[in-house]
Amino acid sequence: MSWTQWFIFLIVLQIIHGLGTWKLYIKAGRQAWEAFVPVYNAVVLMKIITRPWWWVILMFLPIVNLIMIPAAWVETARAFGKDSKVDALLCIVTLGFYLYYLNYATDVQFIKDRKLKPKTSTGEWITSILFAIVAATIVHTYFFQPFVIPSSSLEKSLLVGDFLIVSKIHYGARTPMTTVAAPMVHDTIPKLGIKSYLFNDEYGKRNTSWMNKLQLPYFRLPGFEDVERNDIVVFNQPADTLLDMNVFNPDRNYYKPIDKKTNLVKRCVGLPGDSLEIKNGYVFINGKQNVLPNRAKLQFSYDITLKQPIRSQGEQIRFFELLKKLGITDGAGLNNDGTYRIFAATEEAINQLKVQPNVASTKPVRRASGERENIFPQDQSYNWNIDNFGSIWIPKKGKTVNLTSKNLPLYKRAISEYEGNTVVTRGNQIFINDQPATSYTFKQDYYWMMGDNRHNSIDSRFWGFVPYNHIFGKPVFIWMSIDGINDGIKNWSFRWDRIFTTVSGNGERTSYFIPFIVVVLGLTFFNKWRKKKKAKA
Repeated sequence: MSWTQWFIFLIVLQIIHGLGTWKLYIKAGRQAWEAFVPVYNAVVLMKIITRPWWWVILMFLPIVNLIMIPAAWVETARAFGKDSKVDALLCIVTLGFYLYYLNYATDVQFIKDRKLKPKTSTGEWITSILFAIVAATIVHTYFFQPFVIPSSSLEKSLLVGDFLIVSKIHYGARTPMTTVAAPMVHDTIPKLGIKSYLFNDEYGKRNTSWMNKLQLPYFRLPGFEDVERNDIVVFNQPADTLLDMNVFNPDRNYYKPIDKKTNLVKRCVGLPGDSLEIKNGYVFINGKQNVLPNRAKLQFSYDITLKQPIRSQGEQIRFFELLKKLGITDGAGLNNDGTYRIFAATEEAINQLKVQPNVASTKPVRRASGERENIFPQDQSYNWNIDNFGSIWIPKKGKTVNLTSKNLPLYKRAISEYEGNTVVTRGNQIFINDQPATSYTFKQDYYWMMGDNRHNSIDSRFWGFVPYNHIFGKPVFIWMSIDGINDGIKNWSFRWDRIFTTVSGNGERTSYFIPFIVVVLGLTFFNKWRKKKKAKA
């Protein structure tokens, strides 16, 4: 829904609230009209149920309000003596319409200065859990979110098994767009394997279903920095189908709202307005090769020829141990010609491998320029591949691109899917929203995201530009790192040198784990000493 539609919807809700509670307001010593005034009626209600005014803010925060509004229903019933478990259940299952029954069909009395503490230990426990969930949801949604690295696309900078803290305040927190969803989970409820949100996923019906009309328009709170070149960024995969996140299908039959698309982490190598080209696997921006931070290490695939073939399992084990010692951890496979394919290695590691006694030669694996792969823009006229790509201009908000039948495949998805227009061609003529068009002015910024592991990364080379409204955070901190995270708990090994380290920065990583432990122990002993001192006083 648009902001205007949401405004009308909220006014209707205020009328429903007023009609169902105005007598209760009068019994609490207030005026009937106060039950109908938007926002003010919530402030008055907090006074009636003896709850703090800031509950009103929580009731208007998406996702958080799914907990706070039912809590307000229950507390309203309790303020008028209906404080049994059955009353609470009726408030929730009737979506608050139980208050209509109290307002019109009963002679309830307002309880002034009622005790807010739950009568039973169970009630106290439930209250504590609910507010812990509310607090965690606020932090998770608007400030910081945990994230675990699932793949090796940013190997060396971020490793599989790194547990990150992703800041949403750097680029500005994006408010939830999906209003009816389980708190603190993404698109699927763990263990149950079911969708965590209310939305019609059928392709072609995303704008017509009543469920989809509950979507909030995109809105982002102010941040304190912009996305910069070579930033590591967490974003929602633009072409997510969920059926298979590793295969781009432009004719997909499954749709997800923006904030429920799969979370990915990549490096932003192209900014809005840049001209980007990939030559032999290296990125060039506006004609100059992109220089990565010194913590970043590009990795490519190589074919290794050995002087003596590996004949036994013992020799194979020693070969793989050598690769691991050199930092080559992304495996190796035997080619049909007897060479070994290393899937990901840095130039430094290959230089060390070259001087090993049994290594005859190393050859980088690259696709030749003009050799076509089925990557973005999925058009037969573009003979691009993951190693030789472009040149391509990255759209910038407010900038206009001239459209032709030649370059339309580059921008059609952005204009139609990400900016909400209908784009068709009739012969050589382009029509946008049924109007002939020779140019288009973009409504938002776009970015180009890539992995440092160039031959093991599904990134912008496969699905194109990343819209600004898909970006939601910047990884800032590694709080835990486990090697072998996907190999079972028995094979776990803690990477102590990565725990409590920053994601960005220059030079070797510095772990702040020991200082953190010292501070925690210091605060613990200080609190114990202070309590003992108070007890003696």
